[in-house]
Amino acid sequence: MKQRIITGLIGGAAFLLMIYLGGAWYSLLVLLLAFIGHFEFMRMARLQPFDVAGILGYVLMVSILWPSLTFSTWLPISTPDLMIAILMLLLIYSVLRKNQFHIEHVALTLVGALYIGFGFTYMAAARNLPDGLMLTVLVILAIWSTDSGAYFVGKAIGKNKLWPEISPNKTIEGSLGGLVAAVVVVLAVNAWFGNASVSQALMIAVVAGIVGQLGDLVESGLKRHYGVKDSGTLIPGHGGVLDRFDSFLLVFPVLHLLGIV
Repeated sequence: MKQRIITGLIGGAAFLLMIYLGGAWYSLLVLLLAFIGHFEFMRMARLQPFDVAGILGYVLMVSILWPSLTFSTWLPISTPDLMIAILMLLLIYSVLRKNQFHIEHVALTLVGALYIGFGFTYMAAARNLPDGLMLTVLVILAIWSTDSGAYFVGKAIGKNKLWPEISPNKTIEGSLGGLVAAVVVVLAVNAWFGNASVSQALMIAVVAGIVGQLGDLVESGLKRHYGVKDSGTLIPGHGGVLDRFDSFLLVFPVLHLLGIV
């Protein structure tokens, strides 16, 4: 626990610094996280990260993420056309590999690229908004406070399991505690430092408090299905990139789709 707290504080501070710097610094960080996250997904799904199909998956993932990065003007990429080409190439590759790489592998490669690509896309895009710095910080604080609130409330009074088949330690009481923590933290921080409306700040907190926990369950379900404890070992005491950013990968796209951020 001590290592987890120390690593979390140092990593969280460094992450917030990169958000503050924005621009190419933040774009490079998001791109790096996406690369590592995609590698973890492919390894967890027992796919070869660096064979022909694996490289095609990376190309597709980057093409989805690229337009949201500040240096994307250097090389314009047409994602829909590239997506079609990569789908065709993956299908052809499955034939050439004589079912050693089969249709399920094609589907997993595409899902990984879409899941990681779109998740980090809207994480990067939020920072590019006129009020992107504060909005991004509010979303991240909402996610972090949801995690902390759910953990501590669940430890203190949690009795009723939330979804034991996927994540046996999560409780309904902890889940509600996480949601309340997100609302309190986001509204307080926005009142002191932000300029979002109360309704926007409240919607950010509620969406992050609910969808963030769903994102965590999605990742837990993947790990349980593939029989792994963590997606990686990059962050001491915390696992891999997907272990730490699973909530981000759902929260930012949903906030975008709802027109909140």
